Amino acid sequence: MKLPQVVIVGGGFAGLYAAKTLARSPVDVLVLDRRNHHVFQPLLYEVATAGLGAIEIAEPIRRILRRQTNTTVLLAEVETIHAESQHLVTRDGRMIPYDYLVVATGAVDSYFGHPDWRRFAPGLKSLDDAMEIRHRILVAFERAELTDNPAEREALQTFVIIGGGPTGAELAGAVAELARHTLVDEFRRSQTRDARILLVEGSDRILSSYPPRLSRKACRQLGHLGVDVLTNSIVTDIDASGVTIADERIPAMTVLWAAGVRASPLGKSIGAPLDRAGRVRVEPDLTVPEHPEIFVVGDLAAIDDVPGVAPAAIQMGRHAARNIIASLEGTERRPFKYSDRGSMATLGRSSAIAVIRGIRLSGFLAWIAWLTIHILFLIGFRNRAIVLFEWARSYFTYNRSARLILLEREE
Repeated sequence: MKLPQVVIVGGGFAGLYAAKTLARSPVDVLVLDRRNHHVFQPLLYEVATAGLGAIEIAEPIRRILRRQTNTTVLLAEVETIHAESQHLVTRDGRMIPYDYLVVATGAVDSYFGHPDWRRFAPGLKSLDDAMEIRHRILVAFERAELTDNPAEREALQTFVIIGGGPTGAELAGAVAELARHTLVDEFRRSQTRDARILLVEGSDRILSSYPPRLSRKACRQLGHLGVDVLTNSIVTDIDASGVTIADERIPAMTVLWAAGVRASPLGKSIGAPLDRAGRVRVEPDLTVPEHPEIFVVGDLAAIDDVPGVAPAAIQMGRHAARNIIASLEGTERRPFKYSDRGSMATLGRSSAIAVIRGIRLSGFLAWIAWLTIHILFLIGFRNRAIVLFEWARSYFTYNRSARLILLEREE
């Protein structure tokens, strides 16, 4: 007897936890992803700023699911979803049928109508992005050591992070720690502590999803680290030599983007209603209107009052899988209800803000909570042990050890 085929597109938090929930169900599960690994996105900024190596926050999807005998993993990029005929088409032309489909392809950076800015200001959505950012940051310090031109050195040691959400704040704090502590004794001709780190936010405060009091505390904590926070500041241009904010030109050789996201373009091919960010408007049970066999989860799903964070993606992935199981058993599907377990952002050494079940924390206690939660969510004991060791070493020594600069291969 042929078992129902459940196809899961995307090996992020939502897709991975959907697959794990179906481990003992009478279905054939097929997981498709254009990368062979699951990456712990909340720690990408640590890779980007040389605090952790790529292998420490990523794990091959095959390894994670290796004990699920009903699950197959394929390295493939899905280009189109044909909802009416219930099949997918991959980039290499392969047609894959499904009985149930879980789409969990997440989000990509949005440059608000300026896609040309991407080459000058990379975002942070993947390990490739993190490695590119790390290369840019480290090379900037090396080039500052080489030059004899004071203006050029100042531009090389100016780092502009655009976007005052959690990713931007975490990047700014980590770059400041790198410049003010990790590198200070390693350069002779330049002073890394003179580096200028700017966090640029278009609204009136950073971390606007947090209560105003915590936002103000975060701003002060970043200030103690040496980060200049610019609010009510709209970027109007970015090029190879810097940024323009309103009418002010800031020479900067390293510009990083953390200002906005849009949904993965795959969602559009379903033919379902989309919101302004390109996310699919789903039914209460996470299915697509008129297609109860298609579930959309994670950052690709438009659900009121559900933030685009890892715990929400995990809950959606599990819920979609449970509703598939309910359909197979002939029982009623349940609407998705998000359980808000809090939010947190780290701002550097021993510094963070957090809201956990209504309790507001800042400073060292928030940082301990942040560290604990992130260790628990990491996939695999090996990853947890290594990350905990690296964080402990970094805490006592200020060392950020993943600072190798790899030569770019010439074409």
